[in-house]
Amino acid sequence: MAGCGPRPAARPAAPPAPPPVAFSDWTRRAGIEFVHDNGAAGRKWLPETMGSGCAFFDYDNDGWQDILLINGNESLTTVGRPRAAKPASGPTMKLYRNNHDGTFSDVTAKAGLAISLYGMGVAVGDYDNDGWDDLFVTCVGRSRLLHNVPDGHGGRKFVDVTAVSGIDDHGFSTSCAWLDYDRDGRLDLFVCHYVAWSPKAETRDNYFSIDGTHKSYARPQSYGSESCRLYRNLGGGRFADVTEKTGIRNARSKALGVAVSDYDGDGWPDIFVANDTEPNFLYHNQGDGTFKEVGVASGLAYSEQGTSRAGMGIDTADVRHTGAFDVLITNFSGEQLTLYRRDSSGLFLDVAAQSGVGIATQTYLGFGAFFIDYDLDGWTDLFINNGHIDDDIGLRDAGVTYAEPALLFRNLGGGRFQDVSRDCGRALAVPRVGRGAAWGDFDNDGSPDLLLMANHGPATLLHNDNRTGNGWIRLTLIGTTCNRNAYGARVQIKVGGETQTQEVRSGSSYLSASDRRLLFGLGSAAQADSVEIRWPDGKVQTLGPVKRMAPGGVRVVRE
Repeated sequence: MAGCGPRPAARPAAPPAPPPVAFSDWTRRAGIEFVHDNGAAGRKWLPETMGSGCAFFDYDNDGWQDILLINGNESLTTVGRPRAAKPASGPTMKLYRNNHDGTFSDVTAKAGLAISLYGMGVAVGDYDNDGWDDLFVTCVGRSRLLHNVPDGHGGRKFVDVTAVSGIDDHGFSTSCAWLDYDRDGRLDLFVCHYVAWSPKAETRDNYFSIDGTHKSYARPQSYGSESCRLYRNLGGGRFADVTEKTGIRNARSKALGVAVSDYDGDGWPDIFVANDTEPNFLYHNQGDGTFKEVGVASGLAYSEQGTSRAGMGIDTADVRHTGAFDVLITNFSGEQLTLYRRDSSGLFLDVAAQSGVGIATQTYLGFGAFFIDYDLDGWTDLFINNGHIDDDIGLRDAGVTYAEPALLFRNLGGGRFQDVSRDCGRALAVPRVGRGAAWGDFDNDGSPDLLLMANHGPATLLHNDNRTGNGWIRLTLIGTTCNRNAYGARVQIKVGGETQTQEVRSGSSYLSASDRRLLFGLGSAAQADSVEIRWPDGKVQTLGPVKRMAPGGVRVVRE
Protein backbone atom coordinates (compact mmCIF):
# COMPACT_ATOMS: atom_id res chain seq x y z
CA MET A 1 0.00 0.00 0.00
CA ALA A 2 1.27 3.39 -0.86
CA GLY A 3 2.79 5.17 2.05
CA CYS A 4 3.50 1.96 4.01
CA GLY A 5 7.12 1.45 2.98
CA PRO A 6 10.11 2.80 4.84
CA ARG A 7 10.55 6.50 4.61
CA PRO A 8 13.63 7.73 2.78
CA ALA A 9 16.30 9.07 5.07
CA ALA A 10 15.90 12.79 5.60
CA ARG A 11 18.61 14.84 4.03
CA PRO A 12 20.49 16.93 6.55
CA ALA A 13 19.62 20.57 6.24
CA ALA A 14 22.39 22.61 4.69
CA PRO A 15 23.85 25.05 7.18
CA PRO A 16 22.82 28.61 6.48
CA ALA A 17 25.33 30.62 4.55
CA PRO A 18 27.23 33.04 6.78
CA PRO A 19 26.21 36.65 6.36
CA PRO A 20 28.51 38.84 4.24
CA VAL A 21 29.48 40.68 7.42
CA ALA A 22 29.08 39.43 10.98
CA PHE A 23 30.50 40.70 14.24
CA SER A 24 31.87 38.07 16.63
CA ASP A 25 32.73 38.51 20.30
CA TRP A 26 36.52 38.35 20.71
CA THR A 27 36.64 39.81 24.24
CA ARG A 28 37.78 36.68 26.04
CA ARG A 29 39.88 35.44 23.13
CA ALA A 30 41.68 38.80 23.03
CA GLY A 31 42.41 38.73 26.77
CA ILE A 32 40.26 41.74 27.65
CA GLU A 33 39.11 41.40 31.27
CA PHE A 34 37.41 44.58 32.33
CA VAL A 35 34.23 45.40 34.22
CA HIS A 36 33.21 49.01 34.65
CA ASP A 37 32.71 50.13 38.26
CA ASN A 38 30.29 53.02 38.69
CA GLY A 39 30.58 53.15 42.48
CA ALA A 40 26.84 52.67 42.93
CA ALA A 41 25.77 52.11 46.53
CA GLY A 42 22.00 52.33 46.26
CA ARG A 43 21.89 56.12 46.45
CA LYS A 44 21.01 56.64 42.75
CA TRP A 45 23.44 59.54 42.33
CA LEU A 46 23.50 60.85 38.77
CA PRO A 47 27.14 60.09 37.80
CA GLU A 48 26.55 56.40 38.54
CA THR A 49 24.30 55.96 35.52
CA MET A 50 26.35 57.88 32.94
CA GLY A 51 28.95 55.17 32.27
CA SER A 52 32.35 55.80 30.72
CA GLY A 53 34.21 55.75 27.43
CA CYS A 54 37.00 53.93 25.64
CA ALA A 55 39.65 54.47 22.99
CA PHE A 56 41.46 52.77 20.14
CA PHE A 57 44.90 54.36 19.75
CA ASP A 58 48.52 53.39 19.11
CA TYR A 59 50.28 54.51 22.28
CA ASP A 60 53.65 52.89 21.44
CA ASN A 61 53.77 53.67 17.68
CA ASP A 62 54.14 50.06 16.59
CA GLY A 63 51.39 50.33 13.96
CA TRP A 64 48.78 48.37 15.94
CA GLN A 65 45.79 49.81 17.76
CA ASP A 66 45.88 49.47 21.55
CA ILE A 67 42.83 49.73 23.82
CA LEU A 68 42.09 52.10 26.71
CA LEU A 69 39.05 51.55 28.93
CA ILE A 70 37.98 54.31 31.33
CA ASN A 71 36.67 53.41 34.78
CA GLY A 72 34.93 55.07 37.71
CA ASN A 73 36.68 53.99 40.87
CA GLU A 74 36.82 56.87 43.31
CA SER A 75 33.92 57.09 45.73
CA LEU A 76 31.59 59.90 44.76
CA THR A 77 31.45 61.02 48.37
CA THR A 78 35.12 62.07 48.17
CA VAL A 79 35.16 63.60 44.69
CA GLY A 80 37.12 66.83 44.83
CA ARG A 81 40.12 68.51 43.26
CA PRO A 82 43.25 66.52 44.13
CA ARG A 83 46.51 68.08 42.98
CA ALA A 84 47.92 64.84 41.66
CA ALA A 85 46.84 61.31 40.86
CA LYS A 86 46.61 59.01 43.86
CA PRO A 87 47.87 55.40 43.85
CA ALA A 88 45.11 53.00 42.97
CA SER A 89 43.19 51.37 45.81
CA GLY A 90 40.59 49.65 43.64
CA PRO A 91 39.50 49.29 40.02
CA THR A 92 41.19 51.68 37.59
CA MET A 93 41.21 52.46 33.92
CA LYS A 94 42.90 49.75 31.84
CA LEU A 95 45.43 49.97 29.02
CA TYR A 96 45.79 46.88 26.83
CA ARG A 97 48.77 46.61 24.49
CA ASN A 98 48.15 44.94 21.13
CA ASN A 99 50.22 41.75 20.73
CA HIS A 100 49.77 41.70 16.92
CA ASP A 101 48.10 38.28 17.00
CA GLY A 102 44.54 39.14 18.02
CA THR A 103 45.39 39.23 21.73
CA PHE A 104 46.23 42.02 24.17
CA SER A 105 48.31 42.36 27.34
CA ASP A 106 47.33 44.47 30.34
CA VAL A 107 50.08 47.11 30.71
CA THR A 108 48.12 49.51 32.93
CA ALA A 109 50.52 49.57 35.86
CA LYS A 110 53.63 49.53 33.68
CA ALA A 111 52.27 52.49 31.71
CA GLY A 112 51.55 54.53 34.84
CA LEU A 113 47.76 54.47 34.49
CA ALA A 114 46.83 52.57 37.67
CA ILE A 115 45.54 55.72 39.31
CA SER A 116 42.37 56.50 41.26
CA LEU A 117 39.82 58.76 39.64
CA TYR A 118 36.16 58.79 38.75
CA GLY A 119 36.75 58.69 35.01
CA MET A 120 34.26 59.58 32.30
CA GLY A 121 35.72 60.21 28.83
CA VAL A 122 38.97 60.38 26.88
CA ALA A 123 40.54 62.24 23.97
CA VAL A 124 43.75 61.19 22.20
CA GLY A 125 46.13 63.77 20.77
CA ASP A 126 49.83 64.65 20.44
CA TYR A 127 49.58 68.05 22.11
CA ASP A 128 53.35 68.72 22.09
CA ASN A 129 53.99 67.41 18.54
CA ASP A 130 56.70 65.00 19.71
CA GLY A 131 55.26 62.09 17.72
CA TRP A 132 53.62 60.26 20.64
CA ASP A 133 49.91 60.42 21.44
CA ASP A 134 48.94 61.87 24.82
CA LEU A 135 45.66 61.50 26.74
CA PHE A 136 43.13 63.78 28.33
CA VAL A 137 40.79 61.94 30.70
CA THR A 138 37.64 63.69 31.89
CA CYS A 139 36.34 63.01 35.38
CA VAL A 140 33.77 63.80 37.99
CA GLY A 141 36.15 65.88 40.06
CA ARG A 142 39.33 67.05 38.36
CA SER A 143 40.21 65.91 34.84
CA ARG A 144 43.74 64.78 33.96
CA LEU A 145 46.28 65.52 31.23
CA LEU A 146 48.57 62.50 30.79
CA HIS A 147 51.81 62.96 28.83
CA ASN A 148 53.28 60.03 26.86
CA VAL A 149 56.99 59.74 27.76
CA PRO A 150 59.77 57.10 27.65
CA ASP A 151 59.70 54.70 30.60
CA GLY A 152 63.49 54.32 30.71
CA HIS A 153 63.35 50.67 29.61
CA GLY A 154 62.58 51.03 25.92
CA GLY A 155 58.84 51.37 26.44
CA ARG A 156 56.35 54.16 27.07
CA LYS A 157 54.40 55.41 30.06
CA PHE A 158 52.06 58.26 30.94
CA VAL A 159 52.85 61.00 33.43
CA ASP A 160 50.20 63.22 35.04
CA VAL A 161 51.14 66.79 34.04
CA THR A 162 47.79 68.38 34.90
CA ALA A 163 49.14 70.63 37.63
CA VAL A 164 51.92 72.13 35.50
CA SER A 165 49.87 72.40 32.31
CA GLY A 166 47.57 75.17 33.46
CA ILE A 167 44.48 73.05 32.77
CA ASP A 168 42.32 73.39 35.87
CA ASP A 169 39.29 71.50 34.63
CA HIS A 170 37.06 70.36 37.45
CA GLY A 171 33.38 69.64 37.88
CA PHE A 172 31.36 67.10 35.88
CA SER A 173 33.23 66.85 32.57
CA THR A 174 32.19 64.36 29.91
CA SER A 175 33.27 64.11 26.26
CA CYS A 176 36.31 66.00 25.00
CA ALA A 177 38.21 66.61 21.77
CA TRP A 178 41.53 67.95 20.53
CA LEU A 179 41.48 70.50 17.71
CA ASP A 180 43.65 73.29 16.36
CA TYR A 181 40.99 75.99 16.41
CA ASP A 182 43.41 78.86 15.63
CA ARG A 183 45.54 76.84 13.16
CA ASP A 184 48.83 77.71 14.87
CA GLY A 185 50.08 74.11 14.60
CA ARG A 186 49.38 73.21 18.26
CA LEU A 187 46.44 71.17 19.47
CA ASP A 188 43.94 72.93 21.71
CA LEU A 189 41.43 71.16 23.96
CA PHE A 190 37.63 71.36 24.10
CA VAL A 191 35.92 69.82 27.15
CA CYS A 192 32.19 69.20 27.53
CA HIS A 193 30.66 69.80 30.93
CA TYR A 194 27.35 68.38 32.05
CA VAL A 195 25.55 69.55 35.20
CA ALA A 196 26.51 71.28 38.44
CA TRP A 197 26.58 68.08 40.46
CA SER A 198 27.57 67.41 44.06
CA PRO A 199 26.54 64.90 46.71
CA LYS A 200 24.75 67.75 48.48
CA ALA A 201 22.58 68.39 45.42
CA GLU A 202 21.42 64.77 45.42
CA THR A 203 19.90 65.01 48.87
CA ARG A 204 17.11 67.18 47.55
CA ASP A 205 16.89 66.29 43.86
CA ASN A 206 16.40 62.52 43.87
CA TYR A 207 12.83 61.38 43.41
CA PHE A 208 10.87 58.16 43.39
CA SER A 209 9.30 56.36 40.47
CA ILE A 210 5.62 56.28 39.83
CA ASP A 211 4.89 53.28 42.07
CA GLY A 212 6.45 55.08 45.04
CA THR A 213 8.88 52.30 45.88
CA HIS A 214 11.64 52.32 43.27
CA LYS A 215 14.10 55.16 43.58
CA SER A 216 15.09 56.70 40.23
CA TYR A 217 17.93 58.90 39.02
CA ALA A 218 17.08 62.58 38.99
CA ARG A 219 16.75 64.16 35.55
CA PRO A 220 19.14 66.86 34.28
CA GLN A 221 16.50 69.53 34.81
CA SER A 222 17.05 69.10 38.56
CA TYR A 223 20.54 70.59 38.33
CA GLY A 224 22.18 73.76 37.17
CA SER A 225 24.46 73.89 34.12
CA GLU A 226 28.24 73.78 33.70
CA SER A 227 29.65 75.55 30.66
CA CYS A 228 31.89 73.74 28.18
CA ARG A 229 35.51 74.92 28.25
CA LEU A 230 38.21 75.61 25.71
CA TYR A 231 41.93 75.53 26.51
CA ARG A 232 44.41 77.12 24.11
CA ASN A 233 47.78 75.44 23.68
CA LEU A 234 50.49 78.01 24.40
CA GLY A 235 53.37 75.65 23.64
CA GLY A 236 55.91 74.31 26.11
CA GLY A 237 53.27 72.09 27.70
CA ARG A 238 51.21 75.07 28.90
CA PHE A 239 47.53 75.86 28.27
CA ALA A 240 45.30 78.87 28.94
CA ASP A 241 41.56 78.83 29.60
CA VAL A 242 40.07 80.86 26.73
CA THR A 243 36.43 79.84 27.30
CA GLU A 244 35.29 83.40 27.88
CA LYS A 245 37.32 85.28 25.28
CA THR A 246 36.54 82.84 22.45
CA GLY A 247 32.76 82.89 22.95
CA ILE A 248 32.44 79.29 24.17
CA ARG A 249 30.91 80.07 27.57
CA ASN A 250 27.19 79.29 27.61
CA ALA A 251 24.88 79.20 30.61
CA ARG A 252 22.57 76.62 29.00
CA SER A 253 25.23 73.93 28.48
CA LYS A 254 24.53 70.39 29.66
CA ALA A 255 26.91 68.80 27.21
CA LEU A 256 27.52 65.09 26.74
CA GLY A 257 28.90 64.78 23.20
CA VAL A 258 31.22 66.77 20.94
CA ALA A 259 32.16 66.47 17.26
CA VAL A 260 34.64 68.67 15.41
CA SER A 261 33.97 69.27 11.73
CA ASP A 262 34.41 72.07 9.20
CA TYR A 263 30.74 72.07 8.28
CA ASP A 264 30.88 75.03 5.90
CA GLY A 265 34.17 74.14 4.23
CA ASP A 266 35.94 77.41 5.01
CA GLY A 267 39.05 75.67 6.36
CA TRP A 268 38.40 76.40 10.04
CA PRO A 269 37.23 73.65 12.43
CA ASP A 270 33.77 74.13 13.92
CA ILE A 271 32.39 72.47 17.05
CA PHE A 272 29.10 70.56 17.40
CA VAL A 273 27.83 69.90 20.93
CA ALA A 274 25.03 67.50 21.95
CA ASN A 275 23.22 68.82 25.03
CA ASP A 276 20.93 66.89 27.35
CA THR A 277 17.53 68.65 27.72
CA GLU A 278 19.03 71.91 26.43
CA PRO A 279 19.38 73.12 22.82
CA ASN A 280 22.34 71.69 20.92
CA PHE A 281 25.21 74.03 20.05
CA LEU A 282 27.05 74.72 16.84
CA TYR A 283 30.10 76.89 17.45
CA HIS A 284 31.03 78.44 14.11
CA ASN A 285 34.74 79.27 13.93
CA GLN A 286 35.11 82.91 12.89
CA GLY A 287 38.75 82.48 11.87
CA ASP A 288 39.89 85.24 14.24
CA GLY A 289 40.25 83.23 17.43
CA THR A 290 36.56 83.39 18.34
CA PHE A 291 33.43 81.32 17.82
CA LYS A 292 29.81 82.31 17.21
CA GLU A 293 27.15 79.98 18.56
CA VAL A 294 24.68 79.42 15.67
CA GLY A 295 22.76 76.35 16.83
CA VAL A 296 19.34 78.00 16.65
CA ALA A 297 20.08 79.95 13.47
CA SER A 298 21.36 76.81 11.72
CA GLY A 299 18.40 74.63 12.70
CA LEU A 300 20.53 72.28 14.78
CA ALA A 301 19.42 73.32 18.26
CA TYR A 302 15.94 71.82 18.52
CA SER A 303 13.74 69.01 17.26
CA GLU A 304 11.21 69.62 14.50
CA GLN A 305 8.69 70.32 17.26
CA GLY A 306 10.89 73.09 18.63
CA THR A 307 11.86 71.22 21.79
CA SER A 308 15.18 70.19 23.30
CA ARG A 309 15.99 66.51 23.37
CA ALA A 310 18.28 64.38 25.55
CA GLY A 311 21.36 64.56 23.33
CA MET A 312 24.13 62.10 24.19
CA GLY A 313 26.36 60.78 21.39
CA ILE A 314 27.20 62.70 18.23
CA ASP A 315 29.06 62.28 14.93
CA THR A 316 29.25 63.79 11.44
CA ALA A 317 29.88 62.25 8.01
CA ASP A 318 29.34 62.68 4.28
CA VAL A 319 26.78 59.91 3.86
CA ARG A 320 25.59 60.94 0.36
CA HIS A 321 28.94 61.66 -1.38
CA THR A 322 28.05 65.32 -1.79
CA GLY A 323 30.83 66.77 0.34
CA ALA A 324 28.23 68.00 2.87
CA PHE A 325 28.25 66.36 6.30
CA ASP A 326 25.17 64.98 8.07
CA VAL A 327 25.01 65.13 11.88
CA LEU A 328 23.66 62.29 14.05
CA ILE A 329 22.70 62.76 17.70
CA THR A 330 21.44 59.99 19.97
CA ASN A 331 18.52 60.76 22.29
CA PHE A 332 16.33 59.32 25.04
CA SER A 333 13.88 56.46 24.49
CA GLY A 334 10.73 57.79 22.85
CA GLU A 335 12.63 60.60 21.10
CA GLN A 336 14.27 58.70 18.22
CA LEU A 337 17.69 59.32 16.76
CA THR A 338 18.20 62.77 15.23
CA LEU A 339 19.79 62.93 11.77
CA TYR A 340 20.37 66.48 10.63
CA ARG A 341 21.01 67.27 6.96
CA ARG A 342 21.64 70.70 5.42
CA ASP A 343 19.25 71.84 2.72
CA SER A 344 20.03 74.15 -0.20
CA SER A 345 19.62 77.20 2.03
CA GLY A 346 22.21 75.94 4.52
CA LEU A 347 19.72 75.05 7.28
CA PHE A 348 19.91 71.72 9.10
CA LEU A 349 16.71 69.66 8.93
CA ASP A 350 15.98 66.44 10.83
CA VAL A 351 15.60 63.72 8.18
CA ALA A 352 15.59 60.73 10.57
CA ALA A 353 12.05 59.70 9.59
CA GLN A 354 12.55 59.69 5.83
CA SER A 355 16.06 58.23 6.06
CA GLY A 356 14.85 55.04 7.80
CA VAL A 357 16.48 55.54 11.23
CA GLY A 358 13.61 57.31 13.01
CA ILE A 359 10.99 54.71 13.94
CA ALA A 360 13.64 52.00 14.25
CA THR A 361 15.26 53.89 17.16
CA GLN A 362 12.01 54.92 18.87
CA THR A 363 12.22 52.67 21.93
CA TYR A 364 15.99 52.78 22.37
CA LEU A 365 18.14 55.06 24.52
CA GLY A 366 21.32 55.70 22.52
CA PHE A 367 24.73 56.74 23.82
CA GLY A 368 27.91 55.95 21.85
CA ALA A 369 27.30 56.33 18.11
CA PHE A 370 29.27 56.92 14.94
CA PHE A 371 29.27 56.66 11.18
CA ILE A 372 31.32 53.71 9.91
CA ASP A 373 31.64 51.83 6.60
CA TYR A 374 31.36 48.42 8.21
CA ASP A 375 31.12 46.48 4.91
CA LEU A 376 33.65 48.58 2.95
CA ASP A 377 31.26 49.19 0.08
CA GLY A 378 32.19 52.89 -0.04
CA TRP A 379 29.04 54.14 1.69
CA THR A 380 29.12 55.27 5.32
CA ASP A 381 26.85 53.31 7.65
CA LEU A 382 25.62 54.09 11.18
CA PHE A 383 26.17 52.33 14.53
CA ILE A 384 24.55 52.98 17.96
CA ASN A 385 25.37 51.54 21.41
CA ASN A 386 22.16 51.52 23.46
CA GLY A 387 21.22 51.18 27.13
CA HIS A 388 18.71 52.79 29.49
CA ILE A 389 19.60 54.78 32.61
CA ASP A 390 17.00 53.30 35.00
CA ASP A 391 17.50 49.67 36.02
CA ASP A 392 13.80 49.34 36.86
CA ILE A 393 12.47 50.89 33.64
CA GLY A 394 10.84 47.59 32.64
CA LEU A 395 8.49 47.90 35.62
CA ARG A 396 7.27 51.30 34.50
CA ASP A 397 7.44 51.39 30.71
CA ALA A 398 6.19 48.46 28.64
CA GLY A 399 8.44 47.63 25.72
CA VAL A 400 11.50 49.41 27.16
CA THR A 401 14.34 47.51 28.83
CA TYR A 402 17.41 48.47 30.85
CA ALA A 403 19.84 46.43 28.75
CA GLU A 404 19.37 46.95 25.02
CA PRO A 405 20.94 45.56 21.84
CA ALA A 406 23.10 47.73 19.62
CA LEU A 407 21.79 48.96 16.28
CA LEU A 408 23.51 48.95 12.88
CA PHE A 409 22.08 50.71 9.84
CA ARG A 410 23.39 50.06 6.32
CA ASN A 411 23.66 52.99 3.93
CA LEU A 412 21.53 52.25 0.86
CA GLY A 413 22.60 55.39 -0.97
CA GLY A 414 20.45 58.41 -1.64
CA GLY A 415 20.46 59.31 2.05
CA ARG A 416 18.53 56.22 3.17
CA PHE A 417 19.46 53.54 5.70
CA GLN A 418 18.28 49.99 6.44
CA ASP A 419 18.37 48.32 9.87
CA VAL A 420 20.66 45.27 9.52
CA SER A 421 21.30 44.80 13.24
CA ARG A 422 19.93 41.24 13.33
CA ASP A 423 21.67 40.23 10.10
CA CYS A 424 25.20 40.69 11.40
CA GLY A 425 25.65 37.99 13.99
CA ARG A 426 24.36 37.21 17.46
CA ALA A 427 27.11 39.12 19.25
CA LEU A 428 25.73 42.42 18.01
CA ALA A 429 22.25 41.57 19.31
CA VAL A 430 23.32 40.87 22.92
CA PRO A 431 21.54 43.34 25.24
CA ARG A 432 23.93 45.65 27.09
CA VAL A 433 23.62 48.74 29.27
CA GLY A 434 25.55 50.48 26.52
CA ARG A 435 27.45 53.73 27.01
CA GLY A 436 30.75 54.64 25.29
CA ALA A 437 31.72 53.13 21.94
CA ALA A 438 34.63 53.39 19.53
CA TRP A 439 35.71 51.75 16.28
CA GLY A 440 39.16 50.65 15.19
CA ASP A 441 40.87 47.99 13.09
CA PHE A 442 42.71 46.14 15.88
CA ASP A 443 44.00 43.28 13.68
CA ASN A 444 44.85 45.46 10.66
CA ASP A 445 42.80 43.36 8.26
CA GLY A 446 41.08 46.44 6.81
CA SER A 447 37.65 45.95 8.39
CA PRO A 448 36.56 48.21 11.29
CA ASP A 449 36.00 46.45 14.61
CA LEU A 450 33.90 47.68 17.56
CA LEU A 451 34.71 48.42 21.20
CA LEU A 452 31.66 48.77 23.45
CA MET A 453 31.33 49.93 27.06
CA ALA A 454 28.56 48.97 29.46
CA ASN A 455 27.63 50.85 32.61
CA HIS A 456 28.70 48.76 35.64
CA GLY A 457 29.30 45.90 33.22
CA PRO A 458 31.95 44.32 31.00
CA ALA A 459 33.61 45.91 28.01
CA THR A 460 33.11 44.05 24.72
CA LEU A 461 35.42 43.72 21.73
CA LEU A 462 33.61 42.76 18.52
CA HIS A 463 35.62 41.56 15.53
CA ASN A 464 34.36 42.38 12.04
CA ASP A 465 34.18 39.14 10.07
CA ASN A 466 33.95 40.67 6.60
CA ARG A 467 33.38 38.19 3.78
CA THR A 468 32.32 40.67 1.10
CA GLY A 469 35.68 40.83 -0.65
CA ASN A 470 35.31 44.60 -0.85
CA GLY A 471 38.52 46.59 -1.17
CA TRP A 472 39.83 49.44 0.95
CA ILE A 473 42.63 51.92 1.45
CA ARG A 474 43.91 53.30 4.73
CA LEU A 475 45.70 56.61 5.16
CA THR A 476 47.70 57.90 8.12
CA LEU A 477 48.36 61.63 7.86
CA ILE A 478 51.32 63.21 9.64
CA GLY A 479 51.55 66.97 9.87
CA THR A 480 54.84 68.85 9.82
CA THR A 481 53.93 72.54 9.75
CA CYS A 482 50.38 71.82 10.98
CA ASN A 483 49.64 69.74 14.12
CA ARG A 484 51.30 66.34 13.88
CA ASN A 485 48.00 64.41 14.21
CA ALA A 486 46.72 66.40 11.21
CA TYR A 487 43.45 66.98 13.06
CA GLY A 488 41.37 69.18 10.80
CA ALA A 489 42.64 67.72 7.51
CA ARG A 490 39.99 66.92 4.91
CA VAL A 491 40.52 64.08 2.42
CA GLN A 492 38.54 63.36 -0.74
CA ILE A 493 38.96 60.22 -2.79
CA LYS A 494 37.37 59.50 -6.16
CA VAL A 495 36.30 55.97 -7.01
CA GLY A 496 34.61 55.63 -10.36
CA GLY A 497 31.92 58.28 -10.43
CA GLU A 498 31.71 58.68 -6.63
CA THR A 499 33.58 61.04 -4.31
CA GLN A 500 34.05 60.18 -0.63
CA THR A 501 35.02 62.83 1.92
CA GLN A 502 36.43 62.29 5.42
CA GLU A 503 38.13 64.42 8.05
CA VAL A 504 40.92 63.56 10.46
CA ARG A 505 39.58 64.47 13.88
CA SER A 506 39.33 63.84 17.58
CA GLY A 507 36.08 63.47 19.52
CA SER A 508 32.68 62.15 18.34
CA SER A 509 30.62 59.26 19.75
CA TYR A 510 30.13 59.45 23.55
CA LEU A 511 33.09 59.80 25.93
CA SER A 512 35.26 57.88 23.45
CA ALA A 513 38.01 58.07 20.83
CA SER A 514 38.19 55.98 17.66
CA ASP A 515 41.03 54.95 15.36
CA ARG A 516 42.24 58.21 13.79
CA ARG A 517 43.52 56.50 10.63
CA LEU A 518 41.24 57.16 7.67
CA LEU A 519 39.64 54.01 6.24
CA PHE A 520 37.92 54.25 2.85
CA GLY A 521 35.87 51.37 1.43
CA LEU A 522 36.28 50.79 -2.31
CA GLY A 523 33.62 48.16 -2.93
CA SER A 524 34.61 46.15 -6.01
CA ALA A 525 36.93 48.84 -7.37
CA ALA A 526 40.62 48.04 -7.71
CA GLN A 527 41.81 51.48 -6.69
CA ALA A 528 41.00 54.99 -5.63
CA ASP A 529 41.43 56.99 -8.82
CA SER A 530 42.69 60.06 -6.97
CA VAL A 531 43.23 61.33 -3.44
CA GLU A 532 43.18 65.01 -2.49
CA ILE A 533 44.28 66.17 0.96
CA ARG A 534 43.54 69.62 2.31
CA TRP A 535 45.83 69.99 5.31
CA PRO A 536 44.76 72.01 8.38
CA ASP A 537 46.99 74.94 7.36
CA GLY A 538 45.36 75.14 3.92
CA LYS A 539 47.98 73.29 1.86
CA VAL A 540 46.55 70.96 -0.79
CA GLN A 541 48.27 67.71 -1.75
CA THR A 542 47.17 65.34 -4.52
CA LEU A 543 48.10 61.68 -4.90
CA GLY A 544 47.76 59.61 -8.04
CA PRO A 545 45.80 56.36 -8.14
CA VAL A 546 46.07 54.39 -4.88
CA LYS A 547 45.52 50.66 -5.27
CA ARG A 548 43.37 48.67 -2.87
CA MET A 549 45.39 47.40 0.07
CA ALA A 550 46.01 44.01 1.59
CA PRO A 551 45.78 43.29 5.34
CA GLY A 552 48.32 45.37 7.21
CA GLY A 553 48.39 47.97 4.48
CA VAL A 554 48.56 51.68 5.25
CA ARG A 555 49.68 54.68 3.25
CA VAL A 556 51.56 57.18 5.42
CA VAL A 557 51.28 60.69 3.99
CA ARG A 558 53.38 63.54 5.32
CA GLU A 559 52.47 67.14 4.83
